[in-house]
Amino acid sequence: MKIRSVKQAGIMFVVGALSLGGASLPVDAQQDHQSEIEQRQEHQRQEQVQRQQQERQRQQQAQQQRLQQEQQERQREAVQQQQELRQRQEQVQRQQQERQQQERAQQLQQERQREAVQQQQQERQRQEQVQQQQKRQRHEWAQQQEQAQQRQQQRLSEQRQRELIREQQERLSHYRRDLEQQQREAQRRIERLQQQNRLAQYRFQQEYRERLHQQYVRLQNERNYDYYNDPYFYTPPSYRYLREGRYYEINQYGADILRQAVNYGYEEGFHAGQADQEDGWQPSYRDSYAYQDATYGYQGYYIPPDEYRHYFRSGFRRGYEDGYNSRYQYGQYAGGKYTILGDVLAQILNLQPIS
Repeated sequence: MKIRSVKQAGIMFVVGALSLGGASLPVDAQQDHQSEIEQRQEHQRQEQVQRQQQERQRQQQAQQQRLQQEQQERQREAVQQQQELRQRQEQVQRQQQERQQQERAQQLQQERQREAVQQQQQERQRQEQVQQQQKRQRHEWAQQQEQAQQRQQQRLSEQRQRELIREQQERLSHYRRDLEQQQREAQRRIERLQQQNRLAQYRFQQEYRERLHQQYVRLQNERNYDYYNDPYFYTPPSYRYLREGRYYEINQYGADILRQAVNYGYEEGFHAGQADQEDGWQPSYRDSYAYQDATYGYQGYYIPPDEYRHYFRSGFRRGYEDGYNSRYQYGQYAGGKYTILGDVLAQILNLQPIS
C-alpha cells in the first residue's frame, strides 16, 4: 500500500509540473522518483526471492513426496518379498512334511509286509509242527490201538470186573452229591465277581456254571447203566503213569478220560485268562472257580474225581497263561476249539505202555 501511494504522489507531481509549462522537476522530486524506482526493484527482488523460496519449497515437498513414495514402494516390496519368502518356506515345509509322510507310509507298509511275511512263516512253522504232531499222534494212536486190540482179547476176571463196577457205583453216587454243592458254590462266586465289576470273568463263570448244571442234569437222569457191556470194566490195563511219586495203571478208556481232562482244562483256562486280561485284572489262575472246581467234562466214570481234577488243572494253568498273554505256547486253536499241543499233552500224562 505504501509503494502504491508513493507512485500516485509521483504521478501527480509530474502532472503538476507539466501543467506549469514544462518547468524542470525539483531535486526532491527526482530523489523521490529514484527512490520509487529502487523500491520497485526491491519489491521485484523480494517477489523473486519469494518465488524462488516457494519453488524450492515445492521442489522440497515434491522430493519428500518422491522419497515417501519410494520408501512406501520399498516397504511394499519388502512386505511382498517377506510374503513370498514365507510362502516358499511354507511350500518347502509342506513338501518336507509330504515327503516325511510318504517315507513313514512306506516304512509302515514295509513293516507291515515284513510282519505279514513273518506271520506267514510262523504260521507255516506252526502248521508244520501241528502236522508233525498229528503224524506222531496218529502213529502213537495206531500203536496204542494195536496194543489195545491185542489186550482186548484178554479179559479181566469176573471178580475183578465186579470190584470195578462196585467202585464205579460208589464213586458216581458221591459225585452226584458233590455236584449239588458245586452248583451252590458257583453261584456265590458269580455274585462276588459281579460285586467286583469283573464283567468278562462274570460272563465266563456264568457260562461255566451253566455247563456244570447241564452235566448235573445228565447224571441225575442217567439210570440203569449197563456196566457189564462197557469194555472199560473188562479190559486190562495197557498203560502206567507216575503221579506224585506213585505209579498208576489204566486201560485205553481211562487214558482217553485223562486226555480229555487236560484238553477241557486248557480250553477253560484259556477263556478264564482272556476274561481277566479283558477286565484288567492281575493274572491269578488259582483264584478262578473253574480251576478250583476242575470237574467240567467229568461224567463220573473210569477214574476218580481227584485224578480228573489233577489233570484238568494241569491243562487249565497252561491255557490260562496262553489266554491271558494272547499267545499259543502250549496249545492251538483249530476247529472252533482250543486244544493243548500233542507233545505238551504227552509230557503231562507221561503214559508208558505196559509191555
